[in-house]
Amino acid sequence: MKEFVGELLGTFVMVLFGCGSVAVAVLFGEYNSILQIGLAWGLGVMLAIYLTRHLSCAHLNPAVSIAMVISRRMRAKKLPKYLTAQFVGAILAGVAVLLLFAPSIEAYESAHDIVRGSAASVDTARMFGEFYQREGMTAVVSLPLAFGAEAFGTFLLLLMIFALTEGCNVGRPSDTMAPVFIGFTVMSIICLVAPLTQAGLNPARDFGPRLVSMLAGWGKAALPDAYGGFFTVYILGPIIGGGLAALFFLYVLEPLMITKPTEKDNNDCCG
Repeated sequence: MKEFVGELLGTFVMVLFGCGSVAVAVLFGEYNSILQIGLAWGLGVMLAIYLTRHLSCAHLNPAVSIAMVISRRMRAKKLPKYLTAQFVGAILAGVAVLLLFAPSIEAYESAHDIVRGSAASVDTARMFGEFYQREGMTAVVSLPLAFGAEAFGTFLLLLMIFALTEGCNVGRPSDTMAPVFIGFTVMSIICLVAPLTQAGLNPARDFGPRLVSMLAGWGKAALPDAYGGFFTVYILGPIIGGGLAALFFLYVLEPLMITKPTEKDNNDCCG
């Protein structure tokens, strides 16, 4: 129960701050750059980890939990509990964002002649789920490119999580500072990937709020396209990217990190 509560609460806090920042940007124009939204997401991740890591492993992301099982850092029997808690936490955060900004969303729709559920309502649906195709985008993004961007972004995220938390990496920060650097990692990846896909990197973060928006009137407009983009890009992409990162760290980086340096290596490092 402790781990379930930890993952649920941590995911709720992270998604609430992150999706809340997107809602503020869309509705009020308060955040004028990807860096600002990325910073809000990064701070949300950092605070959520500090809040809950004494309860659970603070994965807050199905892609992270699956990668931890692949890398043998978590028992597979814990996976259903972690995934359920993460999706429930993300759904509750989506509900909280909807309730908090409901009057403002209605006012925005009225001011911009947006009918909820129409193609134009993607403008407000993106407060909840991510879209790699929408009006006003300057980037041209196909489904394969969006899938690759999400997989690559999650690969980078998991690679940094392993590097920042594994004892074999003597260059890692202290345990008390690791959440800060994980938050900065999320911010940096959002700045890189968000222009293409809005940078989901987390199946629960995408599915939970997206489900809330679908049930709240956006319907099919809450889905990125009619060709399976939601599942392929925002569910499968992060899981595959995280899994590849786990295998890369387990079989390539970790063996190199635990290899003791020879006297020749030390001399070479010193010039």
